[in-house]
Amino acid sequence: MPASVVLGTQWGDEGKGKITDLMAENADVVVRYQGGNNAGHTIVVGDEKFALSLIPSGVLYPTVTPVIGNGCVVDPKVLLDEMATLRGRGIDPSKVRVSNNAHLIMPYHRKLDAVIERFLGDAQIGTTKRGIGPAYMDKYSRFGIRAQDLFDLKIFRKKLDAALKDKNKQLTKVYNSLPLDLEEIYTEYVGFAEQLADHITDTSLIVSDALAEGKHVLFEGAQGTLLDIDHGTYPFVTSSNPVAGGAAVGSGIGPKQIDDIVGVTKAYISRVGTGPFPTELLDETGDRLIEIGGEYGVVTGRRRRCGWLDAVALRYAVRVNGLTEIALTKLDVLSHFDTIKIATAYDSDGERYTEFPRQQRVLYNCTPVYEEHKGWGDDITGARTFDDLPAAAQDYVHRIEELAGIPIRTVSVGPSRAATLKRA
Repeated sequence: MPASVVLGTQWGDEGKGKITDLMAENADVVVRYQGGNNAGHTIVVGDEKFALSLIPSGVLYPTVTPVIGNGCVVDPKVLLDEMATLRGRGIDPSKVRVSNNAHLIMPYHRKLDAVIERFLGDAQIGTTKRGIGPAYMDKYSRFGIRAQDLFDLKIFRKKLDAALKDKNKQLTKVYNSLPLDLEEIYTEYVGFAEQLADHITDTSLIVSDALAEGKHVLFEGAQGTLLDIDHGTYPFVTSSNPVAGGAAVGSGIGPKQIDDIVGVTKAYISRVGTGPFPTELLDETGDRLIEIGGEYGVVTGRRRRCGWLDAVALRYAVRVNGLTEIALTKLDVLSHFDTIKIATAYDSDGERYTEFPRQQRVLYNCTPVYEEHKGWGDDITGARTFDDLPAAAQDYVHRIEELAGIPIRTVSVGPSRAATLKRA
C-alpha cells in the first residue's frame, strides 16, 4: 500500500480537510506532520459538519489511527477539548496518538504571540495568536518543552522554571505585561499529563511499523505551500514546513518511503492575513467569491481575501513539492460567474515572469497576465462523474492541468463527501 502526502498548494484553506477525509477511508494511519491549532479543516459527513484544528481528519474513521507527529506543536488543552467535542458527537478519539517529541504550546507562548503582534502595529504578520510561532522559536533555540517532559516531573519543573524566568522578563520589561505564575502552570500541565498519558508515545515507530506491514499511511499537511517558512511568501508565513519534504521530517520516516504527493488546489485562490497576493480581487467579484465560497477562517472566523487562480504559484507548488497529482476543490463556486480568469504570468517593471519570482517585491508590484474562460452557469453540485460537468467546466479543469503540468485526479463540486468526482 502507498504512503501518500496530501497538502495545500496555495495559502491554505484549499479544502484539504475534505480531501484528506476522502483519502483516509482507505488509510490505516493518518499523520499530521506540522503546525498546531492554527490550522482548521472542515469535514462534512451527511448533515453533520466537523471542524477540527489539531486532530487529523482520519479520526472520523474507527479503523484509522490518527497521529500528531513530532513536527507539530501541541496545546494540550486544545487537544483535550477537541477530543471531548468528538466524544460528545459520537466519535471515539481513543486511538489518537501524539509524538513524545512534539513540542508543547505553553501559556507564555500564547501571551507572547498576542503582545508581540500588537507591538508590531502596522507591520503585523497576521498570526492566529495561538502561540504557534513562539513555540517553534523555543524549539529551534533548544529552549522548548516536549510532550515527553510531562512524564518526568523533575525535568518538567526545571525546564518550566527556566523558561518562565526568561519569558516573564520579556513580558514585564519589554511588553509591559503581567508575569505568569509557575505553580499555576505546573499544576495545570501535570493535570494534562494524567489525561494524555495513554496518547503520548513514539509515533515514529507506529508509522514505520505500519509501512513495514504494507499498510496505507496518509500524511496530512496543514496551511499551504505559500505559507511554508522556507518556501512561502516570507515573513507572511507559518512557522513550519507544510511542503512535502516536511512530511518525512515531521513524522520520523525517510523520504524514500513516500509514494504519492497530492496537492489540493482551490479553483480560485484565497489567503488570510497580510502579505502579497498578485491576483487578489478588491472589487465586487472578490466579495462574491468570499460570500459564495463561505471564505471565513475555520479557526479564527477571519474574512479571507480572494482572487482568481494563480497558475504561476501553482507551478511553483508543483515544483517544490514534487506533486504527482492535483485535487481541485470548490469548482462549484465558479458556477456563479460568467467569466473566469487564470493568471498565467506576472508583469513587473517591464519584465514578464512565468515562474515564481525570486524577489518578493515583484509579488507586491506586479500585474497579473490573465487569460479568460467562459463560465458555465449551471449548478454542478449534483454531478457525480466528470462527464456530468458542462463542457466549459471540463475545459477549465483541462486548462489547469496543462498549466500545472500534472493530472487532476479529483474534482470537488460541493462540501459533502458525495460531491466528489474521481478521474482515471
